[in-house]
Amino acid sequence: MTSARTFLRNLWRLTRPFWISEERWAARGLLAIVVALNLGIVFLEVLFNRWQNNFYNALQDKNITAFYNLLAYFSVLAAAFIAAAVYQLYLNQMLQIRWRRWLTDHYLANWIGDRTHYRMQLTDRGTDNPDQRISEDLALFVDKTLNLSLGLLSAVVTLASFVTILWGLSGALDFAIGGTGMHFPGYMVWVALLYSIAGTWLTHTVGRPLIGLSYNQQKFEANFRFSLVRVRENSEAIAIYGGEAGEIRGLRQRFGDVVNNWWEIMRRQKKITWLRSGYGQIAIIFPYVVAAPRYFSGAMQLGGLMQTASAFGQVQGALSWFVSAYIQLAEWRATVDRLTGFHSAIERARSAIPEDTSMTAVTVGDACALQGVALNFPDGAPLLGPVNATIHKGEKLMVSGPSGSGKSTLFRALAGIWPFGSGTLVKPAARMLFLPQKPYLTIGTLREQVSYPAVPGTFDDSACCSALADCGLPLLAGRLDEEQHWSQILSPGEQQRIAFARIFLHRPDWVFLDEATSALDAAGEASLYRLLYEKLPGITVVSISHRQALGEFHQRRLRIERGTGEIGTLVAD
Repeated sequence: MTSARTFLRNLWRLTRPFWISEERWAARGLLAIVVALNLGIVFLEVLFNRWQNNFYNALQDKNITAFYNLLAYFSVLAAAFIAAAVYQLYLNQMLQIRWRRWLTDHYLANWIGDRTHYRMQLTDRGTDNPDQRISEDLALFVDKTLNLSLGLLSAVVTLASFVTILWGLSGALDFAIGGTGMHFPGYMVWVALLYSIAGTWLTHTVGRPLIGLSYNQQKFEANFRFSLVRVRENSEAIAIYGGEAGEIRGLRQRFGDVVNNWWEIMRRQKKITWLRSGYGQIAIIFPYVVAAPRYFSGAMQLGGLMQTASAFGQVQGALSWFVSAYIQLAEWRATVDRLTGFHSAIERARSAIPEDTSMTAVTVGDACALQGVALNFPDGAPLLGPVNATIHKGEKLMVSGPSGSGKSTLFRALAGIWPFGSGTLVKPAARMLFLPQKPYLTIGTLREQVSYPAVPGTFDDSACCSALADCGLPLLAGRLDEEQHWSQILSPGEQQRIAFARIFLHRPDWVFLDEATSALDAAGEASLYRLLYEKLPGITVVSISHRQALGEFHQRRLRIERGTGEIGTLVAD
């Protein structure tokens, strides 16, 4: 019961936001129409059930006039049923895509917004494959939630509609036990109830492990797909290393997880299918066996027998909804659990700053200052000791130090994405641009790469071509509208030149460079720095680098040194 309450609470937590959002009126309207059509289909099933009685009685009585009239009536019912079924599906799918679109926008904003995606990489590595949870789990969640909910509603309404019909048709069962007479009115209703309870209990007992297996299957499939994407994105490095055998071995291992878990699902589903198939086949003949004595005794006509069997099937089917939907319920439960875990991970990442963290950031003035700033690892271990430094407007500052000393972490702190530490970071009220060592290139046109993070079209073609030419990429100027996977086409040095082209287009007041020219030779590196000072003479530059030759392009240098306990200290040269 505790598990059920937790699941329902998580389900409500995932479902409620959409139905109270700005989409609520359109969504509620669509849902109301879909529910009305669903109820209309159940009503038509009731009319079909009554039609069966009259139709088979007409056959038994050899009443040809009634026969043709009932065929015409059936045509009307069938046309109405087809129309209701078509629009119920169509509007259901319309509601699904609206709900999925809203959820996707909502999760993308929460995951990518406020740099939560980055914090999750640092603090919540147990949350696997956010891409799969957004692209697939949300689609499964919407589909299963709507269809299972409507299926349950249909089952309840069908039960309410047919149970009175079956009660009236089945009559009473009289028998004696030990000389005591027993009288059961509406006995077929009780038979259907007992039959369904037994099937539900057996199905849940056999199928319970499917919930965990479905959860793992989604995880293993996502891991395998992600590994394939990683091979595609790093194909050059794999080819250079000659690591194909290792990649195949790793991919086979991940696919082995998929196959092994799938075998477990197959075995479990085989047992459930045995149970469901036997249960369903017995249910076909069972009402005829039970109702046959009354038919052969003359208590009911052929039409009554057929109507009774049909009503029994509807009642038994409604009561057995859990049996027929069990596999879908297991997949749905696993999807809800994965989305709940993802949602919780996002919330943890958004509040991932430890309690002992007291780093604050303020934006004021025209200088950047570190006031007692100390940096820690995410687990709280110290990385860089308290730093006090001021970078003035227009200054050219170089930060150096051995690998692993915390240079890039200092860069992240200056960018405002590293919350682990203490002290005060004063940032200037100016336009700032940060360039990491490995530039980020999207899958899109070259114009998008040069303009990033601005939207395409922010800069005209002449400006983009000029920036590319200035950065030593004149041959790319004619390919602005070409859409490619540019991170795989351009060399690391060319990618870093693209990043400098972004500087010349955005024209920031401050630029922070973290090994941003490490893939270039000394001449290319010097050329870009000279061009930077020529094009943007008043710019403030903070370069993080281990190359001593860059010192000539900076007025002042700070060096990170390792001290006692391997805690870094920032000192002036």
